[in-house]
Amino acid sequence: MSTKVLLVGMMGSGKTSVGTALSTKLGWPYLDNDTLLERTAGATARDLLDNEGETALRQAESQVLTLLLGMPGPMIGSVAGGCVLDEHDRLRLLQSTAWVVWLRASPQGLVRRVSGTDRPLLGDDPAAALRKLASERNGFYAEVADQVIDVDVIPVGAVAKRVIEELPEA
Repeated sequence: MSTKVLLVGMMGSGKTSVGTALSTKLGWPYLDNDTLLERTAGATARDLLDNEGETALRQAESQVLTLLLGMPGPMIGSVAGGCVLDEHDRLRLLQSTAWVVWLRASPQGLVRRVSGTDRPLLGDDPAAALRKLASERNGFYAEVADQVIDVDVIPVGAVAKRVIEELPEA
């Protein structure tokens, strides 16, 4: 089976939960985008966005993608939701040997999941922000994905099982 799984999707789509479940089921390490970003950039995504702007955030996210793509397998990694906005990052995902899984969630499902969290880019109207972000990004997620799983009503364990079932042979 493929020895590297990269999870893409909107904030709140379950990348961390699914990545952790996959790690448990496969015995592979899980590398979380938010953790790697904070370690490499020295700031959280929120702090980067607030203090240095969206360009600095996107550059830091791209650097984390570089780390994930260069990491030897087996491993599971989560990719920042905004990485797909950059054409070069999309190309790198497409050209990688990683199995890329889009955890697709509806804007309504995302609102339920991120409610009460401090997520960058949501502003005062998370529902409207998530609809806008989804309309900008969903085509790009589809472009880079080897597998798409609708996660609104599927438990995390079942999502992880589907990923494992579809992993191609190495």
